[in-house]
Amino acid sequence: MNGPIVLGIETSCDETGIGIVANGVLKANEIASSVEEQARFGGVVPEIASRAHLEAIEPAIERACATAGISLTDVDAIAVTSGPGLVGALLVGTATAKALSIGLGVPLFAVNHLAAHVVVDELEHGPLPEAVVGLLVSGGHSSLLSVRDGGLDIELLGQTLDDAAGEAFDKIARLLGLPFPGGPWMDKAAQEGDAHLVEFPRGLARDESHRFDFSFSGLKAAVARWIAAETKAGNEIHVPSVAASVQEAIVDVLTVKAIDACVFSGVSDLVIGGGVAANSRLRVMAQERCDARGIRLRVPSPILCTDNGAMVAALGSRLLTRGVPESPIDFDTTSTMNVSLISRSRE
Repeated sequence: MNGPIVLGIETSCDETGIGIVANGVLKANEIASSVEEQARFGGVVPEIASRAHLEAIEPAIERACATAGISLTDVDAIAVTSGPGLVGALLVGTATAKALSIGLGVPLFAVNHLAAHVVVDELEHGPLPEAVVGLLVSGGHSSLLSVRDGGLDIELLGQTLDDAAGEAFDKIARLLGLPFPGGPWMDKAAQEGDAHLVEFPRGLARDESHRFDFSFSGLKAAVARWIAAETKAGNEIHVPSVAASVQEAIVDVLTVKAIDACVFSGVSDLVIGGGVAANSRLRVMAQERCDARGIRLRVPSPILCTDNGAMVAALGSRLLTRGVPESPIDFDTTSTMNVSLISRSRE
């Protein structure tokens, strides 16, 4: 197999992801999810996630190596998510990565989960342009990023001030009686709904003091009030149309601000990453608005949008080939990690 082989480990939340990238090409992307166990509680329970990672990580590594047609001794470097995320879950991945690095005698890169969500697009659409705007949307994050140097230089332009887009989907889905995780179920329900049934608020859409920031807690409250009022009036709640109206409100704000960030930054390329990037309406509206402004849109396939080891391996491969120093073996694992810190080797 030509070029360096990097094994990526992702355990920041409820997916155990193992990815293998060789010379910048994806060879394996194994994912074991505990979402069904979490769904019983309507959200992610950190202890359950950690235990699930412990059970899944070794078999997932074995499957990834088999899929890629390699053995662990063929690996040239290990990359692992060191933050942000659930500390207990992260520790499972980082402890495994440290053991593999020492045992195999290969470099270790402790990388930023958020930066990896942007860089993973290279596996599908080739090297990132010198300068792009990244829209990162997930259950815990909604951020606009200035991305340069192939993803190795990231500056935060704006972020959510309260609920992230994915979090809003989850909470509103619960109000509508839809299962967890709410995003995919809201997207599915919206296909049969009228997105113009209710004009829900667009948080911070016209607030110049928070030009690139997001806020979705007000939307959640507005939906709760609307449902309560309709129920009190004896009106039937048409779940698909409410889901479509909510989705429209969230996607409208995300795309408007993303396009504005591109124009403000003088950038002609937009990359969307994170779990919410799998949303079908977001993809359609982003493409329409990018086309209208002459902006090139890059969105990875849905399987590369949710948490996965491929994105970690992709970022690790980029760090290795660029000659970035490896991370110290005693690097910290924390629940927070500023997106501008691409890896622990740069601290």
